Amino acid sequence: MRIVVVRTGGFTGIERRAEVDTSGRPDEEEWRALALAALVPAPPGLPADRVRDGFSYRITVDGRAVLCHDPNLSDAQRTLISRVLKEGA
Repeated sequence: MRIVVVRTGGFTGIERRAEVDTSGRPDEEEWRALALAALVPAPPGLPADRVRDGFSYRITVDGRAVLCHDPNLSDAQRTLISRVLKEGA
């Protein structure tokens, strides 16, 4: 499974991109479950507006993508973004 996170926005507006390929990893199933949960859009009722100088994220998992914004991230999105940006190249 190929997971790509692109972060844009923030105070400086610099784009950051990271990617993780989970194929063959011992924790592949954990990544898969987290990635599939992160593809679910934000729950209804949360404001869709972005926060000034906040980050926007595009999460792509094997060609399927979701766009989300701080602070309206699900727990799965927040966790996946953090892990990919930390471990990805």
